[in-house]
Amino acid sequence: GKTTTMRMIAGLEDVTEGEIRIDGILVNDLEPKDRDVAMVFQNYALFPHLNVEQNMAFSLKFRKVAKPEIRLRVAEAAEVLGLAGLLRRKPAELSGGQRQRIGIARALALEPEVIICDEPVSALDVSIQAQVINLMEELQDLLGLTYLFISHDLGMIRHIADRVAVMYLGKIMELADVDSLYADPLHPYTRALQSSAPVPDPVVEATRVKILLKGDIPSPSNPPPGCPFSTRCPEAVDRCRNEAPVWREVAPGHGVACHLVDVGGH
Repeated sequence: GKTTTMRMIAGLEDVTEGEIRIDGILVNDLEPKDRDVAMVFQNYALFPHLNVEQNMAFSLKFRKVAKPEIRLRVAEAAEVLGLAGLLRRKPAELSGGQRQRIGIARALALEPEVIICDEPVSALDVSIQAQVINLMEELQDLLGLTYLFISHDLGMIRHIADRVAVMYLGKIMELADVDSLYADPLHPYTRALQSSAPVPDPVVEATRVKILLKGDIPSPSNPPPGCPFSTRCPEAVDRCRNEAPVWREVAPGHGVACHLVDVGGH
């Protein structure tokens, strides 16, 4: 559900119900080019026949930005991302890290309100991942950017995020600021995810109790009648299997969809 949600926010998928608001503005019926959103993709999504400069300028041309303004924005984004010397090269001539920087620069050139990052570093080597994430954090501080960052890497999410939404089968199970979520996870799925993430300490890792989830993941097109996680939840009771939990804020800024969590987070 994460990528589908991202595509709906960007306007690439139709919304069947509900509202999407960006900075308080309802955008359900706005074209993607009018939503003040840019995207950074997992697989770079660069045109192989265009050079770096042309790739960065493509979305601006599509939005009918004047040519002098396009040249200015591309030059500024290339300078910030360290790409000024690569503008005449084709994507095939560049490394994976350089291609992802082009994707980020292309997004910056649009001067968006929000940049949606869909697994933006999962295709890169671990050493390059850290470089790109650090660069994104520097750009966030420098330009005041807002990221919607989608990832399966819990360590990376803890490093880069301010608030975290945990999704399962297209539903948000828990939402909280990053410190609260990692210090006191309330939903059984969140706890299971955290228990599965390796800890870079062999002594601690050897003594950790991991939550092993059993059972099959239901089909998103035919979810169970109750909580979507009930078929695999080690704590599920009959109510979980028959009644969908209501989303509640159980502590300031900390919401959860679980019958087993009371207000106050117990």
